[in-house]
Amino acid sequence: MTRMIFVNLPVNDVARATAFYQSVGFVRDPRFSGDDSASMQWSEHIVVMLLHRDRFAGFAPLPVADERTATAHLIALSLDDRAGVDSFVAAGAAAGGTADVRPPQDHGFLYGRTIADPDGHVLEPMWMDLAAFEAMQAAA
Repeated sequence: MTRMIFVNLPVNDVARATAFYQSVGFVRDPRFSGDDSASMQWSEHIVVMLLHRDRFAGFAPLPVADERTATAHLIALSLDDRAGVDSFVAAGAAAGGTADVRPPQDHGFLYGRTIADPDGHVLEPMWMDLAAFEAMQAAA
């Protein structure tokens, strides 16, 4: 089996969370989805599992955090260009997310923004010009 990353997120409303993640470019995989879960594919090797809070709690070794009041993680997702970052945030905001929960970051070679999904999970869509970064490092 190819190595993959599965990010499991607790959500209050699986349908609402699924609509949000579809709006920003994730693809729902019906083979691994049901009434209390949705498998959302970002790339060939990265999948976000949206699990109803009760189901998530069955896997969690500690109480489930309320991400509307505390940050448990930041999930950075690379995009092809700056416009893709802005489109991601706009689409997510239109689907019930909260845009720019932290000010946008623009370092020339790196551009990123944040959006919280309807359950408070913070996503960081970002674009990086790796060649420009490497040139900057070589010049330092």
